[in-house]
Amino acid sequence: MGATLIDGKACAAAVESGLVSRIAALGAAPHLAVVIVGDDPASHVYVGAKERACERLGIRSTRIDLPVDTPFDDVVATVEALNADSDVNGILVQSPLPDGMDEIAITGLIDPIKDVDGFHAENLGRLVQGDTTGLLPCTPAGVMRMLEWAGVNLSGKNAVVLGRSRIVGMPQALLLAQKGADATVTIAHSRTEDIASVCRDADVIIAAVGRPEMVRPDWVKSGSTVIDVGVNRVEDESEKGYHLSGDVHADVVDVAGAMSPVPGGVGPMTIAMLMENTVRATEMQR
Repeated sequence: MGATLIDGKACAAAVESGLVSRIAALGAAPHLAVVIVGDDPASHVYVGAKERACERLGIRSTRIDLPVDTPFDDVVATVEALNADSDVNGILVQSPLPDGMDEIAITGLIDPIKDVDGFHAENLGRLVQGDTTGLLPCTPAGVMRMLEWAGVNLSGKNAVVLGRSRIVGMPQALLLAQKGADATVTIAHSRTEDIASVCRDADVIIAAVGRPEMVRPDWVKSGSTVIDVGVNRVEDESEKGYHLSGDVHADVVDVAGAMSPVPGGVGPMTIAMLMENTVRATEMQR
């Protein structure tokens, strides 16, 4: 029959709808500042989508474009100025930064209460302690909201997270194992032996490795839920010269019970959760 597709756009619209009254209750619009260093094409696409989401919700958005050769100290000074500006409620430094620039160091400079990406060590540390009331990493939080929205029961289920990045994989595993979600979680990565077999035992697979079509149909247990976090550019002979591919092969739809598409799955949810974090940060500050 084929898997039910989990519509990230519809779920994101529901998240945004729930933010309207919270924004109105603030009295003044939240203010998000986005710093983008360099000319990475994908970064500009993502930032444009974030700006459109801000416009839909009435969130003020300031974009600060810095040249690719901006010295590290100047990026630091920009973040510190935004930290000190009481008119700015949320700060996001768009990834990736130019080669050689320390992303973790920059993230660590952002005031944790303005860290709407949820990557600061203080915010990740709260998650490790079981506190999910603060600013959570947007993509993992978006995956959790999608699963809830789609009615996927996680309690006692075997969940496999493919990838162990600090941005997605590790916080995703923590969220799946939190009380209230209660999944039994395995983190699989490049050193995992017989990764296909590990995936076949899973009731839920979260693929976040950045390898096109890595998860094949024979990796997936019939009826399981598969969430595809990957967005990969694959060269082809089309007019664009490329197409977008997830980390999950398209034929998995014939095996899984439910899965998220690429595009239109996790991507819209990441932006929706950024909007929620911006509102949450403003609520905490006020």
